[in-house]
Amino acid sequence: MLQKVIKLTAAALATLMLASCGSATDETKKVLRLGHTLDTQHSVHKAMVFFGERLHTLSNGSMDVQIYPSSQLGTEREMIELLQIGSLSMTKVSASPLEGFVPAMKIFSIPYIFRDNEHFWKVLNSDVGKGLLTGVEEFRLKGLAYYDAGSRSFYTNNRPVRSPADLAGMKIRVLNSPTAVKTVRELGAAATPVSWGELYTALQQGVVDGAENNPPSYYLSRHYEIARYYSLDEHTSVPDVMLMSLREWQSFTPQQQEWVAQAMADSVIFQRKAWQASTEESLAKVIADGVEVIYPDKGPFVEAVKPFHDSLRGTEVGDLISQIKAM
Repeated sequence: MLQKVIKLTAAALATLMLASCGSATDETKKVLRLGHTLDTQHSVHKAMVFFGERLHTLSNGSMDVQIYPSSQLGTEREMIELLQIGSLSMTKVSASPLEGFVPAMKIFSIPYIFRDNEHFWKVLNSDVGKGLLTGVEEFRLKGLAYYDAGSRSFYTNNRPVRSPADLAGMKIRVLNSPTAVKTVRELGAAATPVSWGELYTALQQGVVDGAENNPPSYYLSRHYEIARYYSLDEHTSVPDVMLMSLREWQSFTPQQQEWVAQAMADSVIFQRKAWQASTEESLAKVIADGVEVIYPDKGPFVEAVKPFHDSLRGTEVGDLISQIKAM
């Protein structure tokens, strides 16, 4: 943690030194430092670049974004902590780890509650989705927007997954989320949280037998080099969440907040289009490399998690599920 703070302090000092050599406009420029864990070819990174360009334009050059990709500043959890103390401006995290802050966020890790992608985005743009973003504020975070992260499906090393029965005895890497762990257990596998940066090696060394993620992440991480079976069961749809330090957000003028909000809204539109193109490209690439892509019957998977759904009746999350299914 201290090492990450030192890195950010050095970056901030470098920015100030550059500004001191420029014009008066440069000296008053607001530079937002944005860290994330993804590859620079990922649609989310490209959307962040677009966000920076839009913010620069809208603010007439008075606000810029400096991006640190590929876990340069740590894991998602570490960067959330940097946001909380005001040492980092922004980051992207998966919604699942946020359930440690906002318990209702576990809704995204519960399998088969969205009918399709249109229904998914209807929920995100509803009062339910907006309320989940607002819920992070008591933890010194500002929820800005959701990015598309598609649906999560299983990829495995030694045998394909055509039904829940095929998961028996497998160790499957999951997000560090109690709900994600329970979902994979309900489907018959042993859930094993592993950090994203360590997963390639864990697959390679047999620490885990597989993982679950969306097509672009499977392809860009090069996990397909080891896990040669990809079963598109699409059990959960977990969005990415763009977060900002609440301290930094509150330091902005109303005009600066408006610029950031508009630039972020524009980047969401950009990212959703880029995501769709990236998904299609990623599947084509792994198939061309010889990966066996499987389209299983989802019926048995849906049946396998019904007891999980039933166990949530009468809880806050169970009520949310009812609201979502009624939309």
